[in-house]
Amino acid sequence: MKEVHGRIEIMAPAGSFDSLTAAIKAGANSVYFGIEQLNMRAKAANNFTIDDLTTIVSQCQAVGVKTYLALNTVMYTHDMALMKKICDKAKEVGLTAIIAADLAAITYAKSIGLEVHISTQQNVTNYETVEFFSAYADVIVLAREVTLKQVQEIHDLIIANDLRGPKGDLIQIELFAHGALCVAISGNCYMSLATDNSSANRGACRQNCRRAYRVIDDETGVELKIENKFVMSPKDLCTIGFIDQILDTGVSVLKLEGRGRSPDYVRTVTQCYREAVDAYYEGTYTKEKIVAWTTELEKVYNRGFWHGGYYLGKTMAEWSGAYGSQSTQENIFIGRVSHYYDDKHVAEVTMETETLEKGQTVLFTGPTTGAVTIEHAEPWVNDAPVDMAKKGDVLSVVVSERVRANDKVFVVVPRKSVQ
Repeated sequence: MKEVHGRIEIMAPAGSFDSLTAAIKAGANSVYFGIEQLNMRAKAANNFTIDDLTTIVSQCQAVGVKTYLALNTVMYTHDMALMKKICDKAKEVGLTAIIAADLAAITYAKSIGLEVHISTQQNVTNYETVEFFSAYADVIVLAREVTLKQVQEIHDLIIANDLRGPKGDLIQIELFAHGALCVAISGNCYMSLATDNSSANRGACRQNCRRAYRVIDDETGVELKIENKFVMSPKDLCTIGFIDQILDTGVSVLKLEGRGRSPDYVRTVTQCYREAVDAYYEGTYTKEKIVAWTTELEKVYNRGFWHGGYYLGKTMAEWSGAYGSQSTQENIFIGRVSHYYDDKHVAEVTMETETLEKGQTVLFTGPTTGAVTIEHAEPWVNDAPVDMAKKGDVLSVVVSERVRANDKVFVVVPRKSVQ
């Protein structure tokens, strides 16, 4: 059994209270999120507001989960007042740290005693840059383009030089472990600014790279034959198969991407990586488990997986080959919970659309519930078991874990076509 040094964190994304709860229940050590418009998911419809900070931090502190606020966009002079307001509020409510790239945010947060983590937007790829930022930050998120050998070299130099941050602790390294990759270096993309005057570096990416393209010679009209029209859309990063190699480098934090994803996604990804890290320390990290975890990860949103990324020394990204998700399952909304009977562990659901057949899998999501799944559901309507519940029915179904009124309910089905 490997010695646990107590510093490894599983950091999960939270784009809503539903996802926040799902992350906590799935075993996250920390969560990261954005508020208002100064974060790289500013266009997300479910972004938190500054008024949510107190609730988020108190909910996490109650269960010992750290809170990180992404304040990582390019900032202009007119953003300074809002940036300072956000930092002041974060300090007031006891936020663990901000994740920042702009030096204005980094220096202001340090000036008020708010812990800083350097965002991957800074494209940190060497020890000298880590050393520079150690005057401002305690955690450095390395670029996604580094190799594990380079990570190891940086970590070893931190130890050899006893490099410490503002808190007095050794500088910690954070790596992205799972989720979307950008065609641009460390996400510094200008395509949507050029085409739509919508800056990706201000959290307003138009996802140009995810579209299909044809390459045509303007002079001759000849079109290059390209088997994959999605020539700028990388597959999602998946490191579950070599978590042991990542942890052996001495990293302290594993970040899971997905603030724009569903609570089911957050729960599944967090739980898989939680189990993988625990298995590493327990000496039970096996090929069989890797296959099982990968199968689970394939069920939720993904663009296909690049198993290794640049970490294993790959020189060229793998491209998705299709638009949107290639998950093996999809969640179809069917209704909402109208009541939950604690004594009977039964949820009453008002069917608003679609159908639910006996034996299907049902997913419940909500701000306090997070994501709860029951397999082989047995629906009851009018106090009698039925083979199918349909729109307009009020059905009852046994749920071992408590759900709440107004929770959304989905039926989980195989995706009709996976490219």
